Amino acid sequence: MSKLTISLITFLGFLAIASGLDNGLARTPPMGWLAWERFRCNTDCANDPDNCISENLFMKMADLIVSEGYAAVGYNTVSMDDCWLAKERDVNGKLQPDPDRFPSGVKGLADYIHSKGLWKFYLWRFSRDSWSLAN
Repeated sequence: MSKLTISLITFLGFLAIASGLDNGLARTPPMGWLAWERFRCNTDCANDPDNCISENLFMKMADLIVSEGYAAVGYNTVSMDDCWLAKERDVNGKLQPDPDRFPSGVKGLADYIHSKGLWKFYLWRFSRDSWSLAN
C-alpha cells in the first residue's frame, strides 16, 4: 500500500470519528441578539428613550428579528445581559427588574418575546454570591 493510500484511509477514519453525534444539537451556532455590544448600560430613558435598556428596546428588537427575516433563518434568541435590575431588591431580598424601565416585569417581556416565535430569552443576573443565566 502506498503512503498516499494509508494517508487517505487515516484521514477518512479521523473524519468519521470527528463527525460527531447526529442528535440535532448545535447544528448552527447560537444565533440571536444581545443588547450589550450596542447599548451597553444606557439606563437614561428620560433623555434617550430609543436607546436605553428597557422592555421597549427588547420588544422592538424582537419585532425586528421577526420582521426583517432573521427568525426565518435561525435567529431565535434574545439575551438581556446587564443593567435591567432595580437599585433595590424586593421585600424577600430577590433581584427584580427596574419597574420604570420594565413595567411588565421579566415574565411579561419573556411572554412577549416568546409570542413572536423566538423561543429563547436569556437573562443574565448577578447576586451577592453567584451569577447565572436564566432561560
